[in-house]
Amino acid sequence: MPRLALAGGTPVRTRPFTRWPDHDERERALLLEALEARSWGGYPFPNTFADRFATAFAEAHDARHALPVANGTVAIEIALKAAGLRPGDEVILPAYTFEASAAPVLRLEAVPVFVDVLPSTWCLDPAATEAAITTRTRAILPVHLAMCMADMDAFTAIAEKRGLAVIEDCAHAHGAKWKKVGAGSLGQAGAFSLQTSKLLTAGEGGVVTTNDDETAERAESYINCGRASRADRFGHRLVGFNHRLTEFQAAVLLGQLEKLPAQSARRAARAERLGRALDGIDGLALVEPDPRQTSPAIYQYVFRYDATAFEGASRDRFVAALEAEGIPCDGLFYEPVYRSSLFAVRPGDFRALGDGVPWAETRCPVTERAAYEESVWLHHPVLLGSEKDVDDIVEAIAKIRDNLDDLRTADHPLVHLKSLNRAARR
Repeated sequence: MPRLALAGGTPVRTRPFTRWPDHDERERALLLEALEARSWGGYPFPNTFADRFATAFAEAHDARHALPVANGTVAIEIALKAAGLRPGDEVILPAYTFEASAAPVLRLEAVPVFVDVLPSTWCLDPAATEAAITTRTRAILPVHLAMCMADMDAFTAIAEKRGLAVIEDCAHAHGAKWKKVGAGSLGQAGAFSLQTSKLLTAGEGGVVTTNDDETAERAESYINCGRASRADRFGHRLVGFNHRLTEFQAAVLLGQLEKLPAQSARRAARAERLGRALDGIDGLALVEPDPRQTSPAIYQYVFRYDATAFEGASRDRFVAALEAEGIPCDGLFYEPVYRSSLFAVRPGDFRALGDGVPWAETRCPVTERAAYEESVWLHHPVLLGSEKDVDDIVEAIAKIRDNLDDLRTADHPLVHLKSLNRAARR
C-alpha cells in the first residue's frame, strides 16, 4: 500500500490546478479601451465602463439597481447605511463568516450580534436569529456561505413581521438564485465582493444591489461623496465618502461577467461528480444546498469531516494530508468571528459597545465545531478543470482513508502549519 505523502510517500498529484483569476483577450481589449478613453476614475459616478458593468450585473441578479464600489467590505457598510442603520442599532449576523461581515457594523457605530448557524448548510439559523431580536435590532445580515444560500424565505418573513431590514452578504454568491431569483435582490439590499479569490473579480471591488429605489438613492450618495443621486426623487442629503470603482476594474469585470455562467455550470458539474464519489466514503458528509436554491454558486466546495471515523485523527491532520497529496485545501478557513484575532475589539474602542464587548460570553457550538473540527474547504478553481482533476481529489482522499496509521502519526511541517491560527497564515 503506498504511503501518504505526509509520511514520505509520493503524492497523488504534482500538477497545479486551474490558475485563478482567469483572463483572456476579452479583458485585454476592454482594458485597452478603458486606457485609451482617458477617463480612468470613478467620477462621474458611475463612469462609462462602471455603468455598463452595473447594468449587466443587475440584470444577471434580478436587481433593479447595481452600484459598483471599491470593495466588498464597504459594500456591506453602504447597504447598511442606506437601509437606515443608526449608531447603537443591533445587526444580527452569523458567527461563522469572515470578519469583514461584522466590521462595517462597528464602523457605523452599531453593534454586531453573533448567532449560530444551521448544521446542514453552515448558514445563519433563522430560529436563533429570531430569538436574538431585541428592541434595538435594526437589521439581519444573512451570509450566503461557500456553496449554500441562507434561508431567504425565513429571513424575509422574520423581517416583515418585526419591521427589520435584510442585507444579504453575497461575497460568495455571484450568480446564485433562490427560487429562481438572484442573490442580492431578495432582501432590502445585497453586498457582493469582487476581491481576487471571488467567483467574479477585478482584484478588488464590490457591488451593492437593491430593488428599492430609495435605498439605491441613499447608497449612491454615500458612495459618491454625498452628491445627490442621479434620479434624486427622494431628496436625501447625507455625508458621503468616495467608495467608487475605477474604470480599469469595471473593464475587467465586464469580461469576467461574460464568462461567469459557463464557469458556474462547469463548477456545478464537477461538484456533482465530486459529491457522488465522496458520498460513499465513511467519515465524510456532504453539505447540501437547500433545494430552494435553484442556481449554484460554488465559491468553496465544503464537506464535513468526522474524526471518529478516522481513528481520532484531527481535521487539521486530514487537511494537511490532503494538501501533501497535491490538493489545495483548508480547514480553519473561517473561525467564529467573536474568537478571531482579526476582530480584536477592546472595551472602549467603539462608543456603541459601551464599556464592554457584548459578545465576550457568546458561544455558538455549531459554528465552533465547523471551524475547529469539521469543515474542509476546497477553493473553486479546483472545479474549473477536467474530470481527472476531480478524480485526483477523490483518489487522494481515498488514499488517506486507507492509511490511517500514517495519518495519525506522521510528523510533517504541514501538520503544524494547518494547526496555526488562520490569521497568521493568510
